[in-house]
Amino acid sequence: MSAYNYEEQEKIDWLKAWWAANGTAVLFFIAIFAATVAGSRLWNHYQGEQARQAADLYTVLQQHIERGSELVKITDAAHLLTEGFPDSGYAVRAALIAARAAVQAGNDQVAGDMLQWALDHAKEPEIKDLARLRLASVLVDEGKYDQALKLLDGQHGASFTGLYADLRGDALAATGKIDEARAAYQKALESLSSQSVYSNIVQMKRSVLRDQQR
Repeated sequence: MSAYNYEEQEKIDWLKAWWAANGTAVLFFIAIFAATVAGSRLWNHYQGEQARQAADLYTVLQQHIERGSELVKITDAAHLLTEGFPDSGYAVRAALIAARAAVQAGNDQVAGDMLQWALDHAKEPEIKDLARLRLASVLVDEGKYDQALKLLDGQHGASFTGLYADLRGDALAATGKIDEARAAYQKALESLSSQSVYSNIVQMKRSVLRDQQR
């Protein structure tokens, strides 16, 4: 005598037939799901490790700055971040730090390279604006005024208007375009706080140009 009644046996037979037709696909999707979950966990772990390593390297870079290490040690630490962890937020900031150290050391080539890298890779608008401004400043120091002006013509946040206009005035004044330089300094003054020391410096530069025209 069968252990199942007719209705139960019918359900079992239907399930067997369904499994025979669809079991392979079901197992495949289960395997894909399991692999996806495992892969997601592995990826999250990998990203966490990458972030920790980048943070450690950034700490090393900051230590070099605090100790007043040689530029080569600073740039080596920065390169480890820009080359090994270019997508981390630490890499762009490391490039900016190394560029500042290079400027202080009088190495405009290294400073320019680092700032160009930061400009090309920055995702945050404010960081990109800062990198562009500092790169333009290096170009002005090198006498590459046309390149600097081209950079300064780029779009930037309103908070950088005064700084961009001031540096633009410096580049224009250096090329003898006095009227345009005075207009740039005036724009800078209109954007900067009248109570700031920086505003006084811009005013002095504008006054010097006015005196030159007399």
